[in-house]
Amino acid sequence: MHAARAVADTRASSGSGVDRMKYQKIGVVGAGVMGIGVAENLATTGHQVIVVDVAEEALKAARIQIDRSLRCAVLWNSGAPREDHSAILDRIAFTTEYEALSAVDFLVENSTERWSIKKEIYPRLDRICPPACVFAANTSAIAISRLADTTTRPDKVVGMHFMNPVPKKKFVEVIRTRLNSEATLLAVKEFLGQMKKEAILVNDMPGFVSNRVLMLMINEAIGVVQDEVASAHDVDRVFVQCAGHKMGPLATADLIGLDTILLTLDVLHESYGNSKYVPCDLLRQMVGAGRLGRKSGRGFFEYSK
Repeated sequence: MHAARAVADTRASSGSGVDRMKYQKIGVVGAGVMGIGVAENLATTGHQVIVVDVAEEALKAARIQIDRSLRCAVLWNSGAPREDHSAILDRIAFTTEYEALSAVDFLVENSTERWSIKKEIYPRLDRICPPACVFAANTSAIAISRLADTTTRPDKVVGMHFMNPVPKKKFVEVIRTRLNSEATLLAVKEFLGQMKKEAILVNDMPGFVSNRVLMLMINEAIGVVQDEVASAHDVDRVFVQCAGHKMGPLATADLIGLDTILLTLDVLHESYGNSKYVPCDLLRQMVGAGRLGRKSGRGFFEYSK
């Protein structure tokens, strides 16, 4: 599938430096849950977006999901008049061609949480994208410096860990490496500001802050269900009703995707060599059975499509 609509090149600068600018044309690699959310958010804030995925079916599904989400946003918006959802959707082009990213101002990568896949993507992006383009890795656990080492622009590769659902979350965990220049970090903050978001800056270690802690909590909650201490429903009730959390750990796992939880725990276990990150058998069984959470309609809870 080729780009649905041509997007004009509106770069404000060129060369190897990173300039503060109005980022207009944004590349989004990966049309999964996170890629969809990032693309929708960017289009809503007036950016032209090019979504690239190797699977045409994923792109078709992404377009349908974004259209549905924008329609719902219009229905629920009780504030100022909102731009027509079709005009927002028209800012997003969907394509299987990586070459469509040859003139993007900024790029957000959201591919599957597997090193074997990501290590092939970054050198390809490095060859295609402009030298000044910053690469933001929306990864759950893989060390950003490891990704940066596969490119000729390690100073311009950062971690940008968005939370789900992306359009509704104001803050983003930004991961800096020892190689990042101050100009790159300024560019990242500028870019997020244009998305109406703020950065929380942390240093580069596998899992960073959020998932190094959250994955342990989710895995242990799954272990509680596995050991028949309590049902999934009651585990989450303890955290929501007793601890005041907005969402329980198992509903959170369903929202993230149990396959992503499993992959993230495997990365953390490999990275740290600590048995505390070994995934519960129940988690592996559920992923093997296709019970992935909201994306499949059933995880620890059931969801209507």
